[in-house]
Amino acid sequence: MKSIAFIDLAAQQQRIREKIEGNIAAVLDHGRYILGPEVGEFEGRLADFVGVKHCVGVANGTDALLMALMARGIGPGDAVFTTPFTFIATAEVVSLLGATPVFVDIDPRTYNIDPKQLAKAIKAVQDGDPSLHPLPAADDGTPLQLVPKAIIPVDLFGLPADYDPIMALAQEHDLFVIEDAAQGLGGIYKGRQAGSLGHAGTTSFFPAKPLGCYGDGGALFTDDDALAEIFRSIRVHGKGTDKYDNIRLGLNARLHTLQAAILLPKLEIFPGEIEERQRVAQRYSAGLKECATLVVPHVPEGCQSVWAQYTLLVKDRDVVQEALKAKGVPTAIYYGRCLHLQPAYANLHYKAGDFPVGETSSDNVFSLPMHPYLDNETIDYIVEAVCSAMPASQDS
Repeated sequence: MKSIAFIDLAAQQQRIREKIEGNIAAVLDHGRYILGPEVGEFEGRLADFVGVKHCVGVANGTDALLMALMARGIGPGDAVFTTPFTFIATAEVVSLLGATPVFVDIDPRTYNIDPKQLAKAIKAVQDGDPSLHPLPAADDGTPLQLVPKAIIPVDLFGLPADYDPIMALAQEHDLFVIEDAAQGLGGIYKGRQAGSLGHAGTTSFFPAKPLGCYGDGGALFTDDDALAEIFRSIRVHGKGTDKYDNIRLGLNARLHTLQAAILLPKLEIFPGEIEERQRVAQRYSAGLKECATLVVPHVPEGCQSVWAQYTLLVKDRDVVQEALKAKGVPTAIYYGRCLHLQPAYANLHYKAGDFPVGETSSDNVFSLPMHPYLDNETIDYIVEAVCSAMPASQDS
């Protein structure tokens, strides 16, 4: 039986280990472990890659999202629109500030927030009318009285959301757009890099991400000088002129110098790794399109996914996953339960059926191994295993 890595960090490390060890040694020599020179160097190089004026390195992707909301004063009584088909961090930060996530169903082909449904959700909140779109409710069933303030689209599985109509809605209704590019960094939307597509962008350097460190890390992106200064203040306890001049409430949310030192050589090879991810995805899709009983990923014209995950949609998912496991092919489910049905959000009184596309997706998707170091022979083995694992027939 073949041994197949779902994400092969060891192969990547072998390629750049000498540079990583050299950078770590340099940090140990200079001893500037907090906001050392490697942090500024990495921020500058990543800003250039994304195509923005400012990159602010932070402790993790969740802090990045939280800080973007804090910088705009989002809080109680505010509505933040986002997808229910994502990791909880996207909505969790909204709730931590006392604001309310308003979930919006997804596009069935891209799994990203559906701009048409977003327009309905904004109108429903403005009018307090759940007949227009499902809304969070109080215990007595009445819709919460909220003020629309922000949108957090998620670049799910590495594919940027559809930002032209999202930004048009934001301009029409004076909403702040925070791009959650935790999985999307390296993706492209109509010639622009993920991270640069909203008023602010965020990403994560969790080890499994396309650009990952060896621990936790994250970043914010913006072209707004004033906003960038607020981000830098918030990440050091609301710092003003010095660390004992606290001009706002903030966080302890700095990107560690050692993590920046590790990310620098990873960023050097990142463009080449993105190309290799395209090779892997294209070979998967070419082989799996012959198997008509599953749905392969869709990338709209003018877009590029960075393929944080290669995700299939299929009925009888458990049966297929068990068959693949027997052949040594690891799989994973992102995400098995939509956020509006999570116990943590029972207080919003959403119900099953409110977001049918998201719920169908969560019940039927699973992801295949995806990383730049998959060779063609292994890809072909996985494709054959998937096709042979599929039921003889099923409705599309």
